Amino acid sequence: MNRKVTVVGGAGNVGATVARSIANRELADVVIIDIADSKAAGVALDILQACPVEGSDTRLVGGSDYALSAGSDVVVITSGVPRKPGMSRDDLLQVNYKIMQDVTANVMKHSPDAILIVVANPLDAMAQAVFRLSGLPRERVLGMAGVLDSARMRTFIAAELKVSVENVHAFVLGGHGDTMVPLPRYSTVSGIPITELLSAERIAAICERTANGGAEITKLVGTSAWYAPGQSSAQMVEAILKDKQQILPCSVYLQGEYGVSDQFLGVPIKLGAKGMAQVIEVTLLDEERTALMKSAAAVKELTTIIGV
Repeated sequence: MNRKVTVVGGAGNVGATVARSIANRELADVVIIDIADSKAAGVALDILQACPVEGSDTRLVGGSDYALSAGSDVVVITSGVPRKPGMSRDDLLQVNYKIMQDVTANVMKHSPDAILIVVANPLDAMAQAVFRLSGLPRERVLGMAGVLDSARMRTFIAAELKVSVENVHAFVLGGHGDTMVPLPRYSTVSGIPITELLSAERIAAICERTANGGAEITKLVGTSAWYAPGQSSAQMVEAILKDKQQILPCSVYLQGEYGVSDQFLGVPIKLGAKGMAQVIEVTLLDEERTALMKSAAAVKELTTIIGV
């Protein structure tokens, strides 16, 4: 029997990108669930018809009936209202929380054993909402944020140094928003910290552009990004389905790690078949820890508003 991944909100840009990436990699069969029933079916059919070109035998179906998703191994939740120019992720808080309530109830009814990956914004707060609503152990509810933020930082570092992105590793902690904490000391090019390759001024510019990466695209396109978030989500799915035990930055429910308790925040974790296998803790300088606590407080403010 093939593995099954459901993408909720899969008729949207991010969800369709997730579905297509999973199909292209032939990781699992894919179910696209969306309130736009016929569009979900059409997107699934379109990706299915692209599979012969990719040499993939992935099977896809789409619709609005969660019964199609029954028994999913992984569920990626991309549902939610996208940002518009001038909107912050936080503006989406109340409307997307209501969406999470409906989605989580349906997902748990049909796939109680699934690992859940939350992509809706504001990311950390929505991941915590799904965690509370689902009643699942913390290992099985993950927020997709750090993979995307790190990819953006890697892009900017590679462009600045004119090197391959394959040589670049970037390290970003904290909430998925303006208060995220890029860590230049732990960001490297072929093992060399970027602090030895770039001036403090250029590093500061890269960190600022990383933190504002989503807003930059929203201003240019008129809505939230989708290719990079979709690919980032698919990378997490692959790590789970292949039990890669890959170290990736994800938003997870912390219980004392990094001095943060009882809330979601982006940190590096080991990701495999059972979800989060381990939180990886690194030593932080005082100013880095202060910035992380500021980011945690910003997330806490949002979760307090919606009571999760």
